[in-house]
Amino acid sequence: MELPFFQKKKPENPIEESSGPDTGFYLDLRPRLIKLPEFKAKETINVRYPLIPPFAFAHIFWDTKSNELLYFVEEPPLDATEKELLRLVQLGLEEMINVSFVKSKKINLIIQYFERNVQSILIELGAKITKRTYHKVMYYIYRNSVGLNEIEPFLSDYYIEDIECNGIGFPIYIVHRLFGNMRTNVLFTSNQEMSDFVDKLAQKAGRYISYAKPLLDGTLPDGSRVNATYTQEVTTRGPTFTIRKFTKEPWTPIHLIKFKTASPELFAYLWIAIQFKFNVMSVGETGSGKTTFLNAIASFIPPEARVCSIEDTRELNLSHSNWLPAVTRSGFGIPNLIGGRYGEITLFDLLRETFRQNPDYVIVGEVRGEETFVLFQGMASGHPSFSTFHAASVKTLVRRLATPPINLSASLIETLDIILVQTHIKTPEKSIRRVKELQEVKSVKEGVMGDVSSNELFMWDPVKDELKYHNKSVIFEKIMKRTGMKKQDLEREFKVRSKILEAMAAQNITNFKDVNDLINQYYKNPEAVRQRFNIK
Repeated sequence: MELPFFQKKKPENPIEESSGPDTGFYLDLRPRLIKLPEFKAKETINVRYPLIPPFAFAHIFWDTKSNELLYFVEEPPLDATEKELLRLVQLGLEEMINVSFVKSKKINLIIQYFERNVQSILIELGAKITKRTYHKVMYYIYRNSVGLNEIEPFLSDYYIEDIECNGIGFPIYIVHRLFGNMRTNVLFTSNQEMSDFVDKLAQKAGRYISYAKPLLDGTLPDGSRVNATYTQEVTTRGPTFTIRKFTKEPWTPIHLIKFKTASPELFAYLWIAIQFKFNVMSVGETGSGKTTFLNAIASFIPPEARVCSIEDTRELNLSHSNWLPAVTRSGFGIPNLIGGRYGEITLFDLLRETFRQNPDYVIVGEVRGEETFVLFQGMASGHPSFSTFHAASVKTLVRRLATPPINLSASLIETLDIILVQTHIKTPEKSIRRVKELQEVKSVKEGVMGDVSSNELFMWDPVKDELKYHNKSVIFEKIMKRTGMKKQDLEREFKVRSKILEAMAAQNITNFKDVNDLINQYYKNPEAVRQRFNIK
C-alpha cells in the first residue's frame, strides 16, 4: 500500500528543514534527581518532571474520577502515518542491525549508528518527513531497540523502586519512593507483544526462558533485578514481570542516616562490630531494605580484607579491590531425580567453595535453604559472615532456622552475633523504612523453637521516629575480653565514630566513593579524619 509520505523519486535528504548531516536529534540520558515539592494531601498533588528529555515526562496527579493518585508517562504522540513509518523503519533495521554497535556503552555512537541506518531506510522508502517527525521516530527507535520499550521511561525515574506488570490488558503499577503504589497509563494489550517483551528481558539478563522453562530470575544491565513468567499456564493473566530497581550508585550509611533509616550511633556500633569480625544478619519482610542495608554496612569492612560475596542475582556493589563476587547459574536440560539440572551452580555450591578461598569476610545476599547450614558452619569456624533472611522478628528468625528445611542446632544459631530487624511502614501519608530493632544474641535453647535470649541494644520509637540506644552492649564486652581494650577507650571510639558519621551527614558527604575513602582513611590514619571534622 502506498503511503502519503512516499515520494515517487527518492530524495537525497529525507528530512525537511535540515541543511546538513546534523539533524538536531539528541537524548538527555544523564541520571538526574528532581527535587519534588512536599504535599500535605495527595489530592493536591500535580507534578510533572522529565524522564528522558525532551521526549518522555512523568505526570503524577490526583484523579477525581477514580479517587486515586496516577502516574502517567507522557511521550510524543504518533499519528497513523507516523506509526506506519515507524513500523517500516523497524522492519528495515532488523535486516541491517549490527549487534556489536547496539552493545556499545557509548550512547552517542549508538545514536549515530541508528541515525545513519534510519536515514538510509527513509531514502529507500522515498519518504520526505519533517524534522519533528524524524525526531519522534528516532526516539521510539532508540526506546524499542536499545531500551526496554514502553517501560524504558520508568527505568529513568530515580523515584521508582518497583515496576509491576500483572498480565495482558492490565495497567502496569509502579512503587514510587515518595507516593507509594500508583497505577500507570502503560499496558500490554496482546499475548505476542507480552511474550516478546519477556523474551527481551531474558536476553538483557543473559538468561533463558521458554515454554519448557517459563520462569525468569535475573539481573538487567543497569543492575535492576527482574522476575518474570512466560505462559498463561503459570500465571493465568498471561506473561508477567516485576522489576526491582536499584540506584546506579549504591546507598551509603550516610544516605540511610539522612533518610532516618538508622542513626549514626547504630552505624558506629556496626562499624566497630564489623572491624572485630562479628556475624551480622539483617531480617525483615520483602521490600524492607535488607539488601540495601547489607550493601551499606559492607563499607565498614577494612579496606585490605578479602571479601567473598554470593548471590542469586547480582545486587551487591562494594568498593573493595580485594573482593570476589559470585552468582549462581541455571542448569540445562531436564531436571534429575533431586530437581537439579546439568551445569547448575547453586548458592550451596558457591558457599562451600568460598570457604576454601581464604575469605576474611563472607557476604551472602539471602539465605533460605541448605546453604544456610554451610553459612553457619562458616560462622562457627571463625569466618565473619553477613546475610539477609525473610523474617518479621528475632523469634521468627530463630524458629525458621531451627525447623525444616534448614534444621540448625541451637549451638550453631548461637554463632550469629547481631540481628537487625527492618520494617517498611506504608500509610496514606508516608512510605518509610526503618531499623526496627537491633538485638545481640546471647543464647538459644535447644529443642525450644524461637526461645532466644538476646540483648536489645537499639529499639525504634515510632512516636518520636528515633532509635533509642540502651548503652549496654554484649558485643563490646566480648571485644574487651578478646583484645584487652579498656571500657573507656572502646566507648570513646564508639562516640568518635558516631560523631564522624554525623558530621558526614551534616556536610552531605553521600557519594559512594567519598564515603568509602573516608572510612578507609580512618582505618589507616584516624587522627587525620578526626582533625578534618574537628573531633577530639
